[in-house]
Amino acid sequence: MFKAKVRATLLALVLPLLLNAGHILKDDILKIEAAQLINEMGDELFSKTGINGYVIATNEHFPVGFNLVEYSKKYEAQMSKPYVLFIFAPQARITEQTDTKGRVGLIPSSDAIRTLYDYNDVRDAAVDIVSSKDSNSDEDKHNIGVLQAFSELAEGIARSKGVELTKTIPNETRHMVWGLSVLIYIGSFLVLWIFAIRPLYMRIKNGKK
Repeated sequence: MFKAKVRATLLALVLPLLLNAGHILKDDILKIEAAQLINEMGDELFSKTGINGYVIATNEHFPVGFNLVEYSKKYEAQMSKPYVLFIFAPQARITEQTDTKGRVGLIPSSDAIRTLYDYNDVRDAAVDIVSSKDSNSDEDKHNIGVLQAFSELAEGIARSKGVELTKTIPNETRHMVWGLSVLIYIGSFLVLWIFAIRPLYMRIKNGKK
């Protein structure tokens, strides 16, 4: 009985590591399901383009101006060229003046690889999800943000190589989030108009104080 419990405990500890092995170099954030999807996208990307995609999802509290390129060097032995490394660090400080946190980094193995994707598209794919105002927890937003950004990265490389991927996440997710944000802003304005601006306007129009 004791040996069975030990084996079960070891399996519980090792299984997540085995599932995350491959394209995920460091993981403080991802759920097992998200890690599996990233590895599937990474496998397909490599099989169709010959380019490796890697992810570091870390909760490390990087200071302002922290050098992500230097940080990535300690993982070089785990990466095979050609590659691009996506770093997601939601706890990283951005400025000394505010408490705003969160950084995204993309580190390619060469300038030639850098031309195969759009940095802004990949960054925005993560930022749009994380900054959205909805009922999802920060943990869920971080997971979805990493998935969406890595998917955008893989899609960009695939388009540049003239191939099609089947494991990536449709870009419609980003457009839906943007659409929901617009609706929220419009709704907020309508509420403000009905309960504050319009009554004030009517009082001024009618010459009342």
